[in-house]
Amino acid sequence: MTSSKTALIQKLNSKEATIGIVGLGYVGLPLMLRYNAVGYRVLGIDIDQGKVSALNEGRSYIEHIAGDKVRQARESGFEATTDFARVSECDAVILCVPTPLNKYREPDMSFVINTVDSLKVALRAGQVVSLESTTYPGTTEEELLPRVEEGGLKVGKDIFLVYSPEREDPGNKHFETSTIPKVVGGHTEECREVGVALYKPAIDTVVPVSSTKVAEMTKLLENIHRAVNIGLVNEMKVVADRMGIDIFEVIEAAATKPFGFTAYYPGPGLGGHCIPIDPFYLTWKAREYGLHTRFIELSGEVNRAMPEYVIGKLMDGLNENGKALKGSRVLVLGIAYKKNVDDMRESPSVEIMELLQAKGANVAYSDPHVPTFPKMREHHFDLSSEPLDSAMLADYDAVILATDHDSFDYDMIRDHAQLLVDTRGKYRNEKNADNIVRA
Repeated sequence: MTSSKTALIQKLNSKEATIGIVGLGYVGLPLMLRYNAVGYRVLGIDIDQGKVSALNEGRSYIEHIAGDKVRQARESGFEATTDFARVSECDAVILCVPTPLNKYREPDMSFVINTVDSLKVALRAGQVVSLESTTYPGTTEEELLPRVEEGGLKVGKDIFLVYSPEREDPGNKHFETSTIPKVVGGHTEECREVGVALYKPAIDTVVPVSSTKVAEMTKLLENIHRAVNIGLVNEMKVVADRMGIDIFEVIEAAATKPFGFTAYYPGPGLGGHCIPIDPFYLTWKAREYGLHTRFIELSGEVNRAMPEYVIGKLMDGLNENGKALKGSRVLVLGIAYKKNVDDMRESPSVEIMELLQAKGANVAYSDPHVPTFPKMREHHFDLSSEPLDSAMLADYDAVILATDHDSFDYDMIRDHAQLLVDTRGKYRNEKNADNIVRA
């Protein structure tokens, strides 16, 4: 047992360690609150001065995370900074930065690489570095390892390197950071032991695996499993619609089987920080080994086609009313990627809005969780959420229900929309409503 390893594990076990969290978004912020709550000093690091200022003032910028929790964390020692050099104060450095796709739908590792390049000069012996960002198998070894060792530190002896994929599900009231089991893989056995010591005080169940590659692949399998099954049910939706069958009734009937079936539901496309992205990380890396992941890629094609399918159904509905899409006023209901959250990452609603705009429609949106269209890496609309009332709904040529927030008044929407395109099955039992198009 190395002296660095022994001392670090002791500091982690005694909660004398300082935990540094780099990237204070939907993953990093809940993790900060958890470590703070169990008694660690936590230093948060982010390039966004706005986020840092908000946290230091005791304010939350994520809807489902209460400001009171941030204020309590501040009162008990949490601090946020944009100074990456302060990583030297930390005994553990947890990286929670974005890993999106570029315009060619290939992994964009720039956030991870730039982050590690910014902090590597401040790394020291006796630290553990953990990457939580979704990525392809081999990232920790290929990108982090050489950078961490650049200054002469030896991973597994002086400093410890682990991969532990995040499993946050924003807005899920049934699970929180502490109750979601944590997979941990280390570059060496010593790294894994330190990684387990890092997460065990904060997470109820820690699941050690044999390597960082196994941990990286685990994260991809979890979300590719969902992406493939959602692709299947989206394809089934199109077939069922053509046959005049209610796909939601089919799913609910199939779900009564007590074994061998898990219910997945169709929608306007895939959203969130994982499911639309993770499959492409694996397909990209598989090419390096001369492999083509045809099954995974096919499900991706089906899911990516859903926004176009919604637009096609909208155009059919407008045509029935003697209207063209070009020049029509279209209201999109819900632009977060799933119900009851303010998370906009990879939201299919945004792609629907862009398709509408490209085809000449006048686009507006209503989302009580997103009062103003946020700054996004690839998308921009200079719009604010429209308040819903009966007169306003009736003024639009069409309304698309894209995200089924609980706060919407669905009866009012049904009664006053000229044309209502339902992508979520909220109106599946409205058999006699001739203004509803199911998509």
